[in-house]
Parts: sequence; structure tokens; C-alpha cells
Amino acid sequence: MIPASADHSVATKRGLAIGFPLFLLALVALAVTLFDPLARFGTGLPPDEGLAIERGTTEPNGIEVWVRGDGRDDVSIAQVQVDGAYWNFKQTPDGPLGRFEGALIEIPYPWVAGDAHHLTFVTSTGTTFGYSIDVARDTTPFSLGALFDLALLGLFVGVVPIALGLATIPILRRMGTEGMVFAMALTVGLLAFLLVDTLAEGLELAAEAAGAYQTDVIVWVVAALTFAALMALSRIGGRKGGTGGIALATWMALGIGLHNFGEGLSIGTALILGNAALGSLLIVGFTVHNLTEGIAIAAPVTRKTPGLWMFVGWTALAGLPAVAGAWIGAFAFLPHWGAIFFGIAAGAILQVMVEVIRFILALGRESTDSLSGGTAFAGFGTGVLAMYATAFLVQV
Repeated sequence: MIPASADHSVATKRGLAIGFPLFLLALVALAVTLFDPLARFGTGLPPDEGLAIERGTTEPNGIEVWVRGDGRDDVSIAQVQVDGAYWNFKQTPDGPLGRFEGALIEIPYPWVAGDAHHLTFVTSTGTTFGYSIDVARDTTPFSLGALFDLALLGLFVGVVPIALGLATIPILRRMGTEGMVFAMALTVGLLAFLLVDTLAEGLELAAEAAGAYQTDVIVWVVAALTFAALMALSRIGGRKGGTGGIALATWMALGIGLHNFGEGLSIGTALILGNAALGSLLIVGFTVHNLTEGIAIAAPVTRKTPGLWMFVGWTALAGLPAVAGAWIGAFAFLPHWGAIFFGIAAGAILQVMVEVIRFILALGRESTDSLSGGTAFAGFGTGVLAMYATAFLVQV
């Protein structure tokens, strides 16, 4: 038995081992703050101004633009040009914008429906930042009617195709073990395409966000953290009964639901910014696209007999986030939040892929039939090609 005094000594040493480096770090930070050794090297440099233009809409009284300070130094918007002419504007809140500080710019400009308008923001130092409204139109105001219409679109894009995909389970049940391997490998192919697509969408939004957020890095970090957290949770679930069957279908519905939230964001943003052509194309494309996602959820439970309420739950988990995404995309969307969410969705999809691959390997070990790797490869390739083919419908 170790004496209590020895325990106390060990704890003291551990405390010193952790506390001393932290004390030194704090001491260095204090010295840098007090003596500011970089001050003499920064004199004479031009100001580092940055302005991220996150969103612009055409309203009945003119044009509204949401901007954010994106440089090391404060930025003051001195003048605003619309289509080459200087116009009055109102900034709320007024004054210089520090890093990460946002403001609303209201410009009483008589925009023309259907025309494109180009805006130029001129700072107090003469630096310019441009932004274009491709197609001017009346922005849909926030109302219960608009929320209802967006909810209908979200249901059409998310819930209906997922339910139709789940309805294919009788067909999947007629397959033998090799057919199951093909179906599950097809699921991995679908998810692989979704993973790449989700990361690409997140990085595209990151490019539109304020550079000071370093959103492109955050997308990868959030994806990695989400993957690690979900893997840890799934391992807990695995000890209690495995991650195959119903558990795997539920994980898959969660991952796909996060992805569909991003699709809802895209549709809501496109419609509210006046790009009705893109919005309708996205709706048709995502609807066809999501049929395959319902099949992916159904594949792990072909040997189970889940109750009807389970199918309802999976449909809601995977499909309803599209409704929430459409609402947020239409009325409260900012690029950096959208990018972070796509990062979460990518991590969730990757975790589901790992679980499905584990499920395929377990099928191979349990089966008395000799399963060829060609079946899995054919399923994976078919899944990727199916998603690639349906993705054509969302191209502009």
C-alpha cells in the first residue's frame, strides 16, 4: 500500500509539471504586451483593411448589404458606388468596423427588376471592394406564408425522396448475401460522393466568408472533430449491441440528415436572393438525388423487421433537416455558419462510411458463401456513378 504522503508528493510534482509551463507562457505574454517588441517594425506599413461582403438583397426601398470587417486594421466605409455612380447610404451601426464586426448598409437605389447591379465600397483610405447582384428582384419578406412555402419545398426535397427510397426495402430483402454486399457497397459509393460534395460545398462557402475567420481551415477541423466524436459514440453503441442493422440505419439517417440541411440552405439562399431558376433546378435535382439516400438507409435493415414508426423516424431524421435548412438559408444565412455546418455533415458522413464498411466485413465473416471482392467493387462503382448521374440535375 502506498503511503498517503507519497500520493501527495506525486500529485504535487504533477501539478508543478503542468503549472510551471503555463506560468512561463503567461510571463512571456505579459512581457510582449508591456514591451511591444514589434512596434518599431510596424511603422510606415500601409493599413491592412479588409471587408467581407456576406449578403446583398434588393428591397422595396433600395439595396441592403451585410458587410463585416476582415482586416488587421479597422475599416471605414466612406463612399458607395452603384453601377458606377456614387449614392447615399446608411450604415447600422455606424463608425469604423473592427475585425469580425458586422454592419448593415442600406442604399436607397432605384434598382431595376431583372437587371444586374454592381456595387463598389470605397474605404476612407481609397481601397475598394466590389459586390454584384446578378438578378435584381423583390426579396421575399419574412412571413408565415413564406415559411409555409419553404417548408413544402423542404418536404418535397428531403422527406418525400427519402420515404420513396426506404420503400425499396422489399426488393432489397430478396437479395442473398452477395446481393447485400453489393447493396452495402453501393451505399458506400453513394456516401463517398456525398462526402466529396459536402466538403466542396463547405470550402466554397468558406471562400465567401470573412478571411479572418479562416473558415476553410475550420471546415476541416470541424469535420475531423465530428468524425472523432461520432466514432466514440458509435463505439459505445457497439458495446451495447453492435452498429449493424437498426443502429447503423439510424447513424446513416443522421449523417444524411445533416447533409440535407446543407441542401436546404442552398435552396433557401438561391430563392431568397432571386435566383429562382437555380432554386427550381436545385429542387428537382436534389429530389432525384435523395432517392438514392433512402436506399442507403434501407440497406442495413433488410434482414430486420423494424416497426413502421422506425421508418417514420428515419424519414424524419434524414429528410426534415432540409426544411430547417431552407428556412435558415432564406432568412438568416451567413457563409461562415453554412461552411461550418457542411464540415459537421462531412464528419458525420465519413463516420457512417466507416460503419458501413465494418458491416460489409462482418457480413463476409458470417457468410458461408465465398464472396468476391468484385461484388463490393461493382457496388461501390455503381453508387458513385448513380450519385454522379443525378448530380447533373443540380448543375447550372
